[in-house]
Amino acid sequence: MRRRVLQATIAAVTVAVVLLGFPLAFLGAQLVRENEMQALKARADSVARSVDFRMQQNIVLTDRMLENATGGPGDIPASVTVQAPDGEIYQAGDHVQGRSLSVTVTSQAGAVVNLYVSWWDVFWLSARVIALVVAAAVVAFAAGIAMAIWQANRLTAPLVYLAASAEQLGAGQVRPRLEPSGVEEIDLVAAELARSADRMAARLAAERQFASDASHQLRTPLTALTMRLEEIMLATDDAAVSEEARISLEQVERLVRVVDDLLASSRRAQGGTTEAIMLVDVVRQQEEEWQPTFDVVGRHIRVEVDPATQVLATPGALAQVLATLIENSLKHGAGTTTVRARTGGPSGAVVVEVADEGAGVPDDLAPRIFEREVTSGRGTGLGLALARDLASADGGRLELAQRRPAVFALFLSGVPSSMRPDVVVPMGTVVTRPDRRRR
Repeated sequence: MRRRVLQATIAAVTVAVVLLGFPLAFLGAQLVRENEMQALKARADSVARSVDFRMQQNIVLTDRMLENATGGPGDIPASVTVQAPDGEIYQAGDHVQGRSLSVTVTSQAGAVVNLYVSWWDVFWLSARVIALVVAAAVVAFAAGIAMAIWQANRLTAPLVYLAASAEQLGAGQVRPRLEPSGVEEIDLVAAELARSADRMAARLAAERQFASDASHQLRTPLTALTMRLEEIMLATDDAAVSEEARISLEQVERLVRVVDDLLASSRRAQGGTTEAIMLVDVVRQQEEEWQPTFDVVGRHIRVEVDPATQVLATPGALAQVLATLIENSLKHGAGTTTVRARTGGPSGAVVVEVADEGAGVPDDLAPRIFEREVTSGRGTGLGLALARDLASADGGRLELAQRRPAVFALFLSGVPSSMRPDVVVPMGTVVTRPDRRRR
C-alpha cells in the first residue's frame, strides 16, 4: 500500500508539473521577449522625439545625442541608427554581430530611427525565465514527493502496527494495544481486532484452565497408582502377584503417555500457547512453593535471575519443568539448590540452570537420564522425560549440562526486540471505537 500511495502521489505531481510547467515556461519566455521588444520600441520613440525636437529648434544632430538609447544599467545593449530627412546618417553603439532583432520608428519630421539588439541577449533573458520555472517545478516535485512519503507513512504505519498486533494475536498475545491512528477506517478495524482478542482470550483461558485441571486430575491419581503398584512389587514375595503388578504398572504408564500425548495434541491444535512472560515471576513462585520443603531437610533454594529477563514459553509448562528439576534436586542432590538464568548466543536465547552441591549423576545413568522408566531407584523415571517433552513443546530443550555436581540446563527462546510491545506496537491507550459523526 505504501508503494501504491507513493506511486499515485508522484504520478499526480508529475502530471501537474508537466501540464503547468511547460506552458508556464513557454508563456514566460514569450512574455520576456515581448517586454524587451516593447522596451526597445520605447527607446526608439524617445530617440525619434529627440530628433524632432532638435530639428524644430535648429539644433545640430550628432552621434552623441544617441548614446542614451544604446542602453543603460540593466538594459540590453543596442545599436542605434538615425537617417535624417536630408539623408545624413547618425549612429551610436557597437554594431550587432550575427542574428539580431530590430525596431524601426519614423519621426514626424521624417527621420528614420533603427534600433538593433542581439537575438542571443533576448534569448538568454528568456532562458532565465525558463530556468526559474524549471527550478520551481523541481522544488514542487520534491515537495510533492516529501508529502507523498509523509502521507504514505501516515496511512501505512497504523496498518503495520495492526498487522503486528494481528501476528501477536495469532501467536498467543491476545491483548494487543494500539494508539488511535486518526484514520477512521483503520481505527474501526483495530477496535474490532481488540474485541476479537478479548473473546479469544476468554476462550483460551477456559481451554488452558481445562487442560490444567485435566492434567492435574488425571496425573495425580495415576502417580499415586504408580507408586502403589511399585510398593506392591517390592513388598510381595509372590511371583504371580509381582508379575500382575508389573503388567498393571505398564498399563498405567501407557495411560500416562496417552494423557501427555492428548494434552500435547490439544496445545498444537490451538496453534501454540507460548507467550512473553517474566522469568523471575515463575521462578519466585517455585521458590515459594518449595522453600518450606527444603527447610524441613535443612536445605536452601537460591535464585539468581535478572528481573528484566523475558522468555517465550507456556507459563504452566515452564512452572512444571522447573518444579520437576527442583524436586529432582531435592531427592537426589545436596546442599543449596541454585536456579540461575543467563542470556547466551546471538539470538538472545535464555538458559535457565538448576544446580546443587550433591554427588551428581552416575556415569552409567547420565546418557539415559531423560528416557522413560530410567531411574536411580527413588522415583518413577517419568519426571525428567515429561519435563523434556514439555520444554520441546514450547520450542526449548532440556539437557544435563554437568554431571558432578549435577547442573540441568533449560534452553528457552528470549523475546526478540522485534516482538517487544514498545518497539512493534508503541504502548498507548486501548483502542476504542471512534465516535462517528456521519450517519
